[in-house]
Amino acid sequence: MQNLDLRPLSLGEILDRTFTLYKNNFVLFAGISMIPQLLVLAFQMIQVFFMKIPQIPGQPNMPPVFSQWQASAASSAGLVAGILIAVLLAIGLVVAVVVAHLLANGATVFAVSELYMGRPATVRDSLRSVRGHLGTLFGVAMLTGLACMLGLIFLIIPGIYIFLRLSVSVPAAVVEDLGARSSLERSYELTRNFGGRAFLIYLLCFLLALSLAGMLQMPFSVGMVLSLKNPATFRFWAALAEIGKFISNVLVTPVGTIATSLFYYDLRVRKEAFDLQVMMGAENKTLPGSAGVPSMLS
Repeated sequence: MQNLDLRPLSLGEILDRTFTLYKNNFVLFAGISMIPQLLVLAFQMIQVFFMKIPQIPGQPNMPPVFSQWQASAASSAGLVAGILIAVLLAIGLVVAVVVAHLLANGATVFAVSELYMGRPATVRDSLRSVRGHLGTLFGVAMLTGLACMLGLIFLIIPGIYIFLRLSVSVPAAVVEDLGARSSLERSYELTRNFGGRAFLIYLLCFLLALSLAGMLQMPFSVGMVLSLKNPATFRFWAALAEIGKFISNVLVTPVGTIATSLFYYDLRVRKEAFDLQVMMGAENKTLPGSAGVPSMLS
């Protein structure tokens, strides 16, 4: 983003810059997204290996529909072993998904920030920059989830509203090196009166992810249904479906993070004269009083 004009942007301009930045640095952003997702793919492939073939309607002596694991019916020891494998793989997959999400999002924000400021960015430097922020990013994710759940308890709309107001917590944590709670408070203040714009950004990313996942996974899912009588063929199509999901995640994940990062900078331009801060060489600082906003969690 060389020679970037720092000014308030319309939603269309944010989206246009998102796709332009992604297209011009595709290898960078795809690489940042792909490397953490490889760990997730590894666990998913192991799950495919242990997957039990779903029951064909009307065929006796088949396991329950959507049964996940192969367990020996011949002995209780085999059953226990199967359950233990299922639990360990499920825990491993959850950990892999969380770590991949935090790494990819944090590293993408760092890369966008570097490019936004006219500095070079690499996959390696972007991923390495997140190591010191993993604890904070995990805290941001946990607090965001808890806040949204609290909102959902009262009604769906408050939960969605809180989620939108916390949409730039990760950029705040990475760019300004804030703690988890301070990042949420920072986001809540920056997005005041701009929740609708955050909603449209997320809606576009959701529709894009849904479309791409359908194209890359649906054909293989059909193959799984047509090969229920052949376990080897079924697992082959299941593996291809997981690879399709992997490719979809690699391609789509950067879009949302780039968009929210640019949204974060746009909010700072609008509310804190960020363009003037850049001119004065204080782009990583906030204006007096902006970081110490009233806490919504207290």
